[in-house]
This record gives sequence, C-alpha cells and structure tokens, in this order.
Amino acid sequence: MKKKHTRREFIKVVSVSGGGFILATYIPFNNLLAKAGDDPKIFSPSVYLKIDSNGLVTVIVHRSEMGQGVKTALPMLIAEELEVEWEKIVIEQADADSKYGSQSTGGSTSVRRNWEPLRVAGATAREMLLIAAANKWKVDKSDCFAENGFIVNKKTNQKFSYGELVEDASKLPVPQNVKLKDPKDFKIIGKRIHRVDTPEKIYGKAKFGIDVVIPGMFYAALSRCPSFGGKVKSFKADKAKSLPGVIDVVQISNGVAVIADSTWNAFNGRDALEIDWDFGPNASVSTEDIRNEMIKHLDEEGSLFENRGNINSKIEGEKFVEAVYEVPFMAHAPMEPMNCVAKYENGKIELWAPTQNPQNAKSEVAKALGISEDNVTVHVTLMGGGFGRRLVSDFAIEAAEISKASGKAVKLTWTRKEDMKFGFYRPPSMHVLKGSVSSEGRPIKFYHHVIAPSIRQMRFDKNLTAEKSEIKEGTVDLEYQIPNLKITGTLIPTHVPISWWRAVYNSQNPFAVESFIDELAFAAGKDPYQFRKEMLPDDSRLKNVLNIAAAKSGWGTRLAKGKGRGIAISAGYESYCAQVAEVSVVDNKLKVEKFTAVIDCGVVVNPDIVEQQLEGAIAFALSAAMKGEITIKNGGVVQSNFDDFEILTYDEMPVVEVHIVQNNFKVGGVGEVGIAACAPALCNAIFAATGKRIRRLPVRLS
Repeated sequence: MKKKHTRREFIKVVSVSGGGFILATYIPFNNLLAKAGDDPKIFSPSVYLKIDSNGLVTVIVHRSEMGQGVKTALPMLIAEELEVEWEKIVIEQADADSKYGSQSTGGSTSVRRNWEPLRVAGATAREMLLIAAANKWKVDKSDCFAENGFIVNKKTNQKFSYGELVEDASKLPVPQNVKLKDPKDFKIIGKRIHRVDTPEKIYGKAKFGIDVVIPGMFYAALSRCPSFGGKVKSFKADKAKSLPGVIDVVQISNGVAVIADSTWNAFNGRDALEIDWDFGPNASVSTEDIRNEMIKHLDEEGSLFENRGNINSKIEGEKFVEAVYEVPFMAHAPMEPMNCVAKYENGKIELWAPTQNPQNAKSEVAKALGISEDNVTVHVTLMGGGFGRRLVSDFAIEAAEISKASGKAVKLTWTRKEDMKFGFYRPPSMHVLKGSVSSEGRPIKFYHHVIAPSIRQMRFDKNLTAEKSEIKEGTVDLEYQIPNLKITGTLIPTHVPISWWRAVYNSQNPFAVESFIDELAFAAGKDPYQFRKEMLPDDSRLKNVLNIAAAKSGWGTRLAKGKGRGIAISAGYESYCAQVAEVSVVDNKLKVEKFTAVIDCGVVVNPDIVEQQLEGAIAFALSAAMKGEITIKNGGVVQSNFDDFEILTYDEMPVVEVHIVQNNFKVGGVGEVGIAACAPALCNAIFAATGKRIRRLPVRLS
C-alpha cells in the first residue's frame, strides 16, 4: 500500500536564529532504482530545500561529492525550478539518514535518478510562494511570477522576497502535480556553471576525510593478514609500545591496531608489531590458479543470457572468426587512501568518513558494534576519488572497532600500500567470441561466452545463478542487427574480495564485444565504421553518436605510416557514447595522440561537468587498458604502489575532444558510459596501425 504524506510531513516550519523560519519541502519518489536481481524496489527518499526568513536558500545534497560534480549539478535542478539566482544558493552535505532514501553514489545515478524529484521540489516551493504572494496582494496567482528570489506583481511591479513569504507559504495546502518548466525556458540547466567545490580545492581549504581533526583525537594504523581470508593467531606488542608516541595496541576483527599521538608514530608502531598469522585456506593461491580456473570453462556452453536465430545453422559462403579476450583484476587506486575518524562513547558512535555509501556505513558499523543504527552518526566528507571503492564500508568498520576497543576517538589512515593490497577489486574475466560474415560482407552470426566472478554472488547471494547475475552487463541487448546471436555465461569463484569499479562489467565486456566486431569487419573486408553503421537501425541514438564521432575525428582520411584510428561504441546508464582513438606506434612504442568522444546523455544539466566526466573516464580507462593489472601471489596482492600499478602520466595523456549531443531525451548517466568504448577504440587503433590484435589487457606490444 502506498504511503500517504500529510501536509505536516511536507511542510516544516522551525525557528532559526534571528527569528526566521524555514520552509522545507519533502518530495517522495518511487520505483527509481531496482534491487539486486532487477526486482523493482519502492523507495521514499526526501531531499530538503530550506528557505529562511532572510531569503537564504539552502539545498542539502544527499549524494557524495568525489570529483564528479554532484554538489553542483543536483542544486542546479532545484534552483532552476525555484527561480532563484544561482549565486544565492547555499549547499550543505547531508549526513547518513534513511529520510533521504538511497544515498549510494554509484552507477551514474545521482543526476538521472534525481532529475524529476529535485525539480518537483523546487517547483512546489515556487508554487507555494506564488500563492502566498497572491493572497497578500489579493490578486489571482496568474498575476504573479517568480524571478531571482522574488515574487513579482505583474500589474504593479511590487515585489516580495522569498524570505518575506516563507511563513505564509508554509501554512498553505500542498499543491499537487505542479507544472515543471519546458526545457526551452531553462535559465540554469544547460549552462556552464562553475563547480562549487573547485575554489576551496584550489586554495587548499577543502576538507577531505583525511583532513578531519576532532578534539581529543588520536591516530591509528592497522596490521592486516597478507593473504585474503587469514587471521591473527597471536601477537606481541612490546616493541611497538616502547616506541615514541605509541599509546595503545588493540586487536579487532580484521587485525591488530596501534594507536599513537600522530599518524607517523602509529605507522612506526604498527610496523614494530610481532604477529603470528594464520594465513588461511588461500595462502598458496596465485593469479595463474585463478586464470586456469577460467580457462577450464572456455569450451563449455554456459548459462543462456540471450538467443535469437540459430548460430548452429549452416550458411553457404560464410567466413568464420573466433577469438578469446581477457581482462585482469583491477584496483581502484584513488589518490586519497582509505581513512575514517571514529568516536565511540556511551554506546554511541560518530563517524567522519569519505564514503560513497553512508547508509551502508551506518548499518554495517551498527552491526559490527552490536548497537542500534539510531546510535550511529555518519558525517560525509569530500573524497579524493572513489571509483566504487568507497561503496564498501570496511575502513569505517575498522575505525569504529578501534575506537570502541580503545575507548578513544581515533583517525584510522591507510597507507598507499595498504590501499593497494587490502582493497576490493574489479573482477577478471575471459571471453570466448565466435562469429561469421557472408561473402557480401554482412554479419551472420555472433556468439559470446563470458566467464567471470559475480560481485553479487561473492558478496550477497551465494546461490545466485549466472543467468540472473550482473556478469552479462554490456553483452546483452546489443543494438547490432545480427540475425543469429547467442550470449552465454559462466560464474567462477574467487577468494579475492571483489566489488564495484567504475562501470564494473561495462568496463570489460564491451572491450571484448567491440574488439571482436572489428575482427568481423576485417574478415568482411569492410571499414569498421561502415560495418557498424550498417548494423544499426536508422533511428538509433547509438548510430547517431557513431556518425558524429566518425565525422569529427576525420575518419577515413589518410594517416602516416605507423598511425591508426580505432572506433568503438557503447550504450549504458541510459546514455550513448562513441569514441575514436588515434595512435602511433614506432619501434613497438605506443603513443595515444587523440581521443574523440561523442556522448548523448539526454538533457545536459551542466556541459562543463559532462566534458570533465568524459575526459576523466578516458584517462581512467586508458590507465587500466595500457597499464593496470593486479596480480595475486601467496593468496594476496603483489602490487603496492604506483610504481608497480601504474597510471597514465601527464605526458601520456592524449588530446581529448568531447562533443555533446543536444536533445530533450530523458537525462542519462555520464561518469561510466565513457569507460566502455575506450579500451576497444584504443586496441582497434593499434590494429589499424600495426596489424596486431590486442586480446588481453593491459596492452603489451611485444
């Protein structure tokens, strides 16, 4: 049964300093996200818009800012409908609270899931202010209009500021089905508004999780078992306790923690601990063991994901192609390592955490400490990158357990090495692809078998089957009009902790799909762009971005020897993207010179942010494709820093040219759709330059 919301729930008037009032709007919205297994789930989140008697407009942002721009984009939606000057908006970060609905920041959902609810919030408040002003003037509401934080009387040009109307507006019945603006009337949405978080970052004033200091706080470092699944057998802390600044040593569920008067002293104390580890059942597992497990399944049928036509039919003159593609484990490697401040006192705990999932941190910490969620407060800080890593709350649990065990407020800080070795990783995968083309160059058959661990199975549902898992993302529902198609999959186990990584399976499956489409084009003797174009329906948004990318990149023009262009397309997160890579290869040395990226994400809230997201996606995806690989030895991660888990350097970054398709389609995601096409575009360009196919990442030319 759908819950009815009363006017009292919708409107709240509370006293503030200076005798002002606050008008707060509560906007419920349903069915915007689905739970695991694609089952719809009803959510009742609320986003608060506050207007005080001085006219100050405060927007509380309930998603996490980690460099993707939500602290700017979300308030823009409210400001647009509220008719208030952008410069007069004050933005606050929300703590973890169920009243906000989902606060999980991932899956490119922040803007697309809040597009309508936040606009409705602004429009509803505007409507109530209009009615309040009309009542004061004793005129019809149609004789008034909202502009720049004022309600204006059309006949007399008299004005009331929003602040002057708050108290009267709060007493009105809540209007239903308020009219939202026509996109042609937008004044803020679609504009290049500078991000609100940038100035403080430039001047070093921004407070990230790692910058948080609270009164009476100490510093903690934790020693964890080198192999996943291991635990402490026994330990000696005498040497650690004898070092300068070390205050205490406590054991928690995940290892042994040292508490000191500085981070440096905590690290030194941690390194002096003498721990006898039980390395657990995975102590001898290596990357090759995991890889061999995938290889064992290459020739099996797998669970059926999608099927049309008959790939086993015999067709005269068809030319067959087959290949195996592979991607490795990947770390998130954000610039700010994991950290959390925790203060446990009198059965309650307060956390300051750079988290993408504050409500998960709240519930997981409550469970770990055996207390009610009502006794857990989570303050969300800025974060120096997330990429999915901070959707997991392990670092918050560790800090909470250390604080409770020691009776002290502590800041737990991970080192870069710990961040690399004890994280959660993008799963690896292997892909068997088979296909055929006709003698006329038309695609006839396409078969794809994906072999990978499932994050949902490993972490949440041991009984999850392949056909219901997320490993099929980026493999099914392709727009290519291939008459005979079959997609299957096989789940494999892994002891390595896996979790969401920017675009997750859409960061790896399209690499295999779009690279193999290029192989089919070559077998057909067709230009890769034309081959794709001919397979897409005329009204396809994907075809449109493909055409634009080809035109903007100069596709088809001659390049010097040793240079090549590659093209790839991707659809996901309700958006469409095409990319063209231009590379040169001299003496087996790869130089990525240019990327042309075209995105259709529906209505564009802020073009600056869209461009930044595409540029960032390409840098992130190129780092993974060209360099990134996590390997396992003795049950744990080999890599420990950016010297052995390299990322793209400034001099390696190509020129990136972004083109945004302007339309009024539903708002789509941006941060992840740009990942999918990057690796295949790169590798297809390498083939064009060298004749060498790259089927295993990271790229190795020799």
